[in-house]
Amino acid sequence: MNTPESRPPFPPFTRETAMQKVRKAEDAWNSRDPVAVSLAYTPDTVWRNRAEFPVGRAAVVEFLTRKWAKELEYRLIKELWAFTENRIAVRFAYEWHDDSGQWYRSYGNENWEFADNGLMHRRYASINDLPIKAADRKYFWPQGRRPDDHPGLSELGL
Repeated sequence: MNTPESRPPFPPFTRETAMQKVRKAEDAWNSRDPVAVSLAYTPDTVWRNRAEFPVGRAAVVEFLTRKWAKELEYRLIKELWAFTENRIAVRFAYEWHDDSGQWYRSYGNENWEFADNGLMHRRYASINDLPIKAADRKYFWPQGRRPDDHPGLSELGL
């Protein structure tokens, strides 16, 4: 059952449902809509993102609002790494530039833990930023959802 307080697919995950969850998360983050993204998390969600520790949806919205004000032209690709009953591990890379025009590719790993209703309760992210030249960018789709025919991380050699 899909309600505002549920988000299929639900644990326990199979490879197929874990991959669906990863793509849905990628699509949401590529929307760059902090409120919409926050609704995929439990009201009392607990995060570690670099050196920040947001707790709860309001803190997530505030965090993402600041993030996307700084990380301009943000485009993200996530890839399933591993999964168990209610946990998923992903690796990801995203490209963005700052207000001076310097481009970055940010690489990282996330560990996710889900409640029975399919909302993410815990998110632990480790991220490194690599300055790149504009000519080294690999993500050129229009802002928003990555097209289905755009290569993923493995295909791009990332």
